[in-house]
Amino acid sequence: MQTKLARQLGIDFPIFAFTHCRDVVAAVTNSGGFGVLGATGFTPEQLEIELSWIDEKVGNKPYGVDVIIPRRYEGQEEKGIEKQRAKVRAAIPDDYYTFARSLLDAGGVPPLPPGKVLEDRLSMTDAVSTPLVDIALGHKNCRLIANALGTPPAEVISQVKSAGVMIGALCGSAKHAQYHVDADLDFIIAQGGEGGGHTGTIGSVVLWPQVVDIAGDIPVLAAGGIGSGRQMLAALASGAQGVWCGSVWLTTTEAETTEAAKQAMFRATSSDTVRSRSFTGKPVRMLRNAWTDAWDAPGNPESLGAPMQMMMAGESLLRVSRHPEKSQDFAFNPVGQIVGAMNSTISARDQVMAMVNEYLAACDHINSLLPES
Repeated sequence: MQTKLARQLGIDFPIFAFTHCRDVVAAVTNSGGFGVLGATGFTPEQLEIELSWIDEKVGNKPYGVDVIIPRRYEGQEEKGIEKQRAKVRAAIPDDYYTFARSLLDAGGVPPLPPGKVLEDRLSMTDAVSTPLVDIALGHKNCRLIANALGTPPAEVISQVKSAGVMIGALCGSAKHAQYHVDADLDFIIAQGGEGGGHTGTIGSVVLWPQVVDIAGDIPVLAAGGIGSGRQMLAALASGAQGVWCGSVWLTTTEAETTEAAKQAMFRATSSDTVRSRSFTGKPVRMLRNAWTDAWDAPGNPESLGAPMQMMMAGESLLRVSRHPEKSQDFAFNPVGQIVGAMNSTISARDQVMAMVNEYLAACDHINSLLPES
């Protein structure tokens, strides 16, 4: 399983684990894979704490950091976080807040305590994400930066490359893969529409070889509903140099996923996810629920673009987080179609080894189909 990229990074298995949980990053990295911490949602100060903790747990083993810097968004012309925050807030109609509150009120989700003031959350902008890149590059074990939404800005690409760190990005189409090639990225993540989180519509088996052909010598990581060794074999057979997985770590022992969210995933089938803009303003595959149905229903307000929708949803997300057992009909649970196979809780290490062992068994099966010489 030593692909060229795996050898370059010094890892045993080309399994890249995207997660917002530092414990999963450390567990996968220490199991021979490559943990990638999703930094969106952290302040620079919080990210420094998280990465310092990971450094302590993994020794000299490498890991990565994932950020979100979209190419275009509301308020982009403003310089500085506070000016961008004010610009974004001004673009949100008040009746959107009213609609969101009415959904949770009708669903029995308790309101915030009297006097509780929620600061407008700004995310998915360069003003928020580029300081996170600065923090990541201050940690010598951080060997990879990934941008989850489009080609990173040229100045960020130059900054990361100058630090001797690899930089890449996700794509959901051949056109976007070409953008990454033209920007001279170090790797490309080809994510099929089955994947959780921000994703496109093209299926993995179609997308992966397309991107591999476009990428040429640039290594491609396959993503989109991967959670087994058989899927990993299919990805490597398509020319990918590794697999990028996110959903399967959500129900591991180390994950910070709430018990209510885990149970919702255990109950779900692969048909119970939907691509919706109702939380971030960009299409995200997540568990379908009353919130996604309401925002996607004809006659109701249409989801705003990014980052307005996420800022607007901040109050609702806080209400849900305070009462997770009562709020799964309105919770933000990004997860891919692999959720139908996520039926139990195991450790991240056991998940890595299960994928490796199934991959080896699948290789034996393929070899058995060859004619004997």
